Amino acid sequence: MAKTSHIAVISSPGFSHIAPIVEFSKRLVTNHPNFHVTCIIPSLGSLQDSSKSYLETVPPNINLVFLPPINKQDLPQGVYPGILIQLTVTRSLPSIHQALKSINSKAPLVAIIADNFAWEALDFAKEFNSLSYVYFPCSAFVLSFYLHWPKLDEEVSCKYKDLQEPIKLQGCVPINGIDLPTVTKDRSGQAYKMYLQRAKDMCFVDGILFNSFFALESSAIKALEQNGDGKIGFFPVGPITQIGSSNNDVVGDELECLKWLKNQPQNSVLYVSFGSVGTLSQRQINELAFGLELSSQRFIWVVRQPSDSVSVVYLKDANEDPLKFLPKGFLERTKEKGFILPSWAPQVEILKQNSVGGFLSHCGWNSTLESIQEGVPIVAWPLFAEQAMNAVMLCDGLKVALRLKFEDDDIVEKEKIAKMIKSVMEGEEGMAMRDRMKSLREAAAMALNAKDGSSIQTISHLATQLEKIGGI
Repeated sequence: MAKTSHIAVISSPGFSHIAPIVEFSKRLVTNHPNFHVTCIIPSLGSLQDSSKSYLETVPPNINLVFLPPINKQDLPQGVYPGILIQLTVTRSLPSIHQALKSINSKAPLVAIIADNFAWEALDFAKEFNSLSYVYFPCSAFVLSFYLHWPKLDEEVSCKYKDLQEPIKLQGCVPINGIDLPTVTKDRSGQAYKMYLQRAKDMCFVDGILFNSFFALESSAIKALEQNGDGKIGFFPVGPITQIGSSNNDVVGDELECLKWLKNQPQNSVLYVSFGSVGTLSQRQINELAFGLELSSQRFIWVVRQPSDSVSVVYLKDANEDPLKFLPKGFLERTKEKGFILPSWAPQVEILKQNSVGGFLSHCGWNSTLESIQEGVPIVAWPLFAEQAMNAVMLCDGLKVALRLKFEDDDIVEKEKIAKMIKSVMEGEEGMAMRDRMKSLREAAAMALNAKDGSSIQTISHLATQLEKIGGI
């Protein structure tokens, strides 16, 4: 019988961070059954229902360890969500250390793989004589920026949005300073310093796993490997999404929405969602509603209660019925062409439907990859984090999206929304994007081919490294 190698995988709180690293763990143990993974999950308060139901689906060779939750009252209020995530992990370090000691006492740990918010836990790798890896849940484009960021910080003194020339990262599409991640906006802020330090520390791990695949970002991946000069391993293991996972059961209103979609013409429905945490202001909800109505297109819209903060529901559940915030008469006027879902939707199942011809998206990387895997072109509406970078890549690089631009008062008006929707859903530009998306969908499937897929081969290469230290 082959010897089992034990790996600890450390997540950070929030469903959009838990799901990708767990899906990676599933893929690893599926392709390499000799590995046993213990996934350590910090939390801020109780787990959301979506996280609980999802985690019930993990296979038996992935063990889940839920750490004692951090009290929200002990953390600063009104700060950037990334700070809350980071502080939650930092304050969970004693519990993480204890969990690692417990695992290692039963079987030597060959590696610790940590979400990029849990990078501090990789300091324990030396104690356990383990390899250390960062799981970076974004693209090679965003990873390239993070590795370049310390140099940019030294060379540039002004605000990045004031840079006169685009930033040119090797192998990547040029990007304007204003489209860099949210944490770069305030160079004197706590979040900036925290993320910058993390970027500097990335160079001291054994490898970085990231959620992309070679055919999607070949030039950027080659540049990363070239610049790494063999001192650090780069592992494009994507697309890591919930597509093909076993946790996509739908019930109630969600099932009704799929029935409705099956009765609509091919490529006729626009799916509108801002991910698991994105929110709009009341005024912007009104403009989006009127824009959908003005476009005359069929749509399915995941509506969330309004907020002036684009990420107010991060790590917590909303508590009001979001449908009451829609414009008066909107539901009645659009009942023949629209389907509204409050707060949550079975996104993977929706994108699979032949009737879905476009995705108005916040461009979160999980949603972006799911859209690519199902070949659905995008109306890009980035809100925060690295979403603007993803939008630049989709629009300027891959040319599978059109981006809505904000006015001076940070509002996208209904006329522009309607025009953009019609361009994607029925214009020539939209048809060309749909063809390019179909090519990317095929490339994503090829990357995951069990025989010779690039990402499956990458995971095998990683497994070989791990097996060497494990003595297999």
